[in-house]
Amino acid sequence: MQPDAPIGVLFVCHANMCRSPLAEGVFAHLVAQRGLEGRFAIDSAGTWAADGVEPHPHSVQIAREHGIDLRALTSASSRPIRPDDLSRFDHVLAMDRANEADIERLRRLSAFGPVEGKAARVRVLRAVLDPNARGSERDVPDPIGRGPEAYAHVYAIIADSCTALLDELAPDSDR
Repeated sequence: MQPDAPIGVLFVCHANMCRSPLAEGVFAHLVAQRGLEGRFAIDSAGTWAADGVEPHPHSVQIAREHGIDLRALTSASSRPIRPDDLSRFDHVLAMDRANEADIERLRRLSAFGPVEGKAARVRVLRAVLDPNARGSERDVPDPIGRGPEAYAHVYAIIADSCTALLDELAPDSDR
């Protein structure tokens, strides 16, 4: 990345329907609150996502309850992660350890030679908030198939983790 280039932040979950678009929207909202829109390029993807699926209605609803319009702040539809994302983004934040393992597989050698894109820092989002967390405490749990209370729990984890991430990446910004 060039010195003046925005900091690329990519959030990744399994299908890019629940957690990663919610994290993208929360982070974009926090960035806007601090007046830092030009300093970041924010997106989301899924390790097993189909193209073009809208965010889950429960993710949209919980975001709305916190004053965040996911459709206005996000790419608005799912997409799969691509190997070039690992060079286009500075930070790739997986929602859980399984997503992180899938992302790391993109870095390995393929039948066609080395995969480009070794620049991104890949880690689990919740580890930003608590670097000492172990096991399932590192994961943002997948709320799919559960009710609104599961999405509220996931929102709280994502909001706290995204705040910690923004504090780390823009420590000089006003809170």
